[in-house]
Amino acid sequence: MTNITATSTDIRPFRVEVADAELDDLMDRLARTRLPQPAPVDDWDAGTPNAYLRDAVEQWRSGFDWRAEEARINAVPHFITDVDGQAIHFIHVRSEHPGATPLLLAHTYPGSSVDYLDLIDELVDPVAHGGRAEDAFDVVIPDAPGYGFSNPVTEAGWTLARVARAYDELMHRLGYAEYGIHGSDNGAMVARELGLLSPDGFLGLHVLQLFSFPSGDPSEFERLEPQDYAGLEHMKWFQSVGGYNTMNASRPQTVAVGLSDSPVGLLAYSELFNSFGNGTSLVPLEKILTEVSVNWFANAAAGMSRSYLENARAQAEPQVNAAPTGVAVFKDDFQTIKVFAERDNSNIVHWSRFEEGGHYAALEVPSVLAGDIRAFFASLRG
Repeated sequence: MTNITATSTDIRPFRVEVADAELDDLMDRLARTRLPQPAPVDDWDAGTPNAYLRDAVEQWRSGFDWRAEEARINAVPHFITDVDGQAIHFIHVRSEHPGATPLLLAHTYPGSSVDYLDLIDELVDPVAHGGRAEDAFDVVIPDAPGYGFSNPVTEAGWTLARVARAYDELMHRLGYAEYGIHGSDNGAMVARELGLLSPDGFLGLHVLQLFSFPSGDPSEFERLEPQDYAGLEHMKWFQSVGGYNTMNASRPQTVAVGLSDSPVGLLAYSELFNSFGNGTSLVPLEKILTEVSVNWFANAAAGMSRSYLENARAQAEPQVNAAPTGVAVFKDDFQTIKVFAERDNSNIVHWSRFEEGGHYAALEVPSVLAGDIRAFFASLRG
């Protein structure tokens, strides 16, 4: 891949170009895969099962065309610049519609900027998708430090708050006096940090999750609606399966050894794309393999995992986000509970629920998500 090491505030073109030798190395490693001894029942109960991995590896080796995916990735303009001493890779697509709203798209864990490839045209050219020209966006899609091609991380301390400040610097460097943000997962938390920062020209944040939890105040539970109790059950379930949170936040460099040396290990550890095998994920295997391939070729496992450690050690004091906030809750995702969210975010002006889609809505139902993003920012214009 293109690897530019110059340090400056210049914005330089970037192109994803994986060398044939790297691709050959991946194929060789996949051919020599040694799966673990299976669990007594080879299902998702104890983690990623051999049956899934066996089929996925076969498709990765013989049914997945990285060169085609590489061309799809490079079909949009890529750039790289240095912010706060860190190389930040990003996609930047300007709309042809005058007055388009600048919008930063902040990606998930264990994702990258490729999360949003299917969303770009929906946002940049809404007219082509049955929308209005006034709802067009210029889109900027960075890889967070340590993720994707914003890698390697050059120093410690890249907390969510620092990433938010870097994104604000990036948007102003691109010449935008105002902008908004959409985010999911890690990106949703960065979006909320931007709301707390409330920099000049910040329009608001649209997220798939507000990670607000019970405070212990009994009055909060008195105001819960019936669907909120299902949300609490989902929280309990996620805590029971999301062991990567603890591992990443405590021993990221240890786990990164296996993930950086074994592509199948990286695939297995990316089980969140499958919603831990609970049968609800709509992300096709082809897209999962694209995501994992990007992380493999970028050798991003250590930086991605270490971001959890940085935030765990930050010990930031709780703050209330007062920026205009929109939330889209998808049926099979983390269920943001409004009573808790409104305690931590005082200006929620848009709330939607959708009966299809999950944690990776940009990969699962991009048109639905694009419509809700348009609706939120249109509401801010009045």
